[in-house]
Order: sequence, then structure tokens, then C-alpha cells
Amino acid sequence: MMGRQGIARTGTAGWVFAAWRGTFYPDGLVQKNELAFASSRLSSIEINATFRANQKPASFAKWADEAGDGFVFAVKGPQLVTHIKRLRNCEVELANFFASGPLALGAKLGPFVWQLPPNLAFDADVLGTFVALLPRTPADYLALAGKADARLKSEPFLDINNIGPLRHAIELRHPSFDDPAVNALLARHNVARVIADTVQSPQRDLTADFAYCRLQGPARADATGYEPADIADWAKTIAGWTAAGTDVFAYFVHEDKLHAPANAIALRQAMGLALPGD
Repeated sequence: MMGRQGIARTGTAGWVFAAWRGTFYPDGLVQKNELAFASSRLSSIEINATFRANQKPASFAKWADEAGDGFVFAVKGPQLVTHIKRLRNCEVELANFFASGPLALGAKLGPFVWQLPPNLAFDADVLGTFVALLPRTPADYLALAGKADARLKSEPFLDINNIGPLRHAIELRHPSFDDPAVNALLARHNVARVIADTVQSPQRDLTADFAYCRLQGPARADATGYEPADIADWAKTIAGWTAAGTDVFAYFVHEDKLHAPANAIALRQAMGLALPGD
């Protein structure tokens, strides 16, 4: 009996970028229609607004309504947790974030991604305590979100209807995380280590039952952007993962942001994948 085929999704970090107007977005497209257009060309987008501040349920619901069928969003965890609290003593801050409305994305809720600051070094107790707090089931989610306090500016949104797997990825940027103990810890909690594809971090380690790539390279010293050969290499790698049943989320977030949508489309096409609504 054949195993399950993994699903690969490609996209970008965010969808509002002035330089995409007239390049990715057609001339004359009004800004309020940009997400709908982007979701017709990409299969996932990382929501970055949540990094700066908690958003309201109405915003998540609006984004879900504007995106096409089969599309999913990744949701970036707040800097209050990662950069200000630095993962320590952050249970209530996590509760407020999870209660703030991500569940309003419904079936379009994809992974949560936690990006650590470059100067935050590996501490096994701190990292272990943090990843243990992250909810993996709807019941876990409701239990944690139920601890939200008065700092949450809207009513908690706790509707778990149509919610799929609750997944978490973490981007580790300090060199001290290049330690086998880190991958072992993440694997125990089924948390994906973000794959950066840079010269400093070229590793493609899988630590969960899905892969999360924030492609910032390619990992060549002479690279100025992703070339067709780089796209083909990634298509081969991802095809191997999905053949083994691993879902893959691949976002182009490198400094060559102008070409990020084209790269995401090229990667999808190199794998011979249709868009979810096709």
C-alpha cells in the first residue's frame, strides 16, 4: 500500500510591496484586490503583520475571505514573544496571540512560524520550555488561548471549526544553534527547523512531519538571486520530501524581494504542480 503524498506550497512573505505593482501585480490593480490576485498565483503566503502586533479576528476573516479556495496562510509569531520576552516567561503573551484571531482563518490556517533574533543564543531549558507551550491540538490551543488577559484588545476568538493540523516552525539564527541537541529537541516536539538556504546556514534538516523553508539564498557565495538551476535543485529536493509524505511550505523571503513571486511560481511550475483551485 502506497503512503500519503505530501503537499508542497510555494509563496512569499507578505503580499504588500510597492515594487510588485506593475511587475507581479498588473497595472491598475487596486491595492484592496492584491491579496486575491496573489492567491491566484501562489499557494501560500506568510502573514508578517502579526509579528509587529496582534491582529483582530475581523482582519484574519477578511484575509481568508479574499484568498482563493485551497490557499493557506502561515502566521508569524509576535516579536513580543521572540524578541522582547526572548521566549522566557511568555505564556500569557502566547495566550493573547492565539486568542487574537488566527483561528478566524479557518481551513486556511497553516503553520505558525517563530523567528528568533540573531543575538539569541541556544539555551536548552528556554527553548525546551517554549516549544512545550506551543499548542498541537485544538484542545491545547483552546486551553492556552483561554489564559488571555486584559491586554487582549478584542474578544477572544476561539472557534476551532475547520481547523487542520496545528504546526509550528522556528527560525534559529544564532550560530550556537548548530548543535545536534537542538534538532533532537525540536524533533521530540514535532517543531520544524526553518530552512534558510544561506551560505551561513545551508542545512536542509527536517525535524518535523513537515518542512518549512524561508528561502534567503541561494547558499552560494557568488549568488545574487535564484537562478533556474537553483530552482531546479529545490524542486528535486522538495519532490523527494513530498514523495515520502512530508508537506512542504516554501517561501521566498530573500533580499531579492522583487523577484520573490516569480521564484515561487517558477518553483511550483518546476514541480509540475497546479494551484489549489485549478
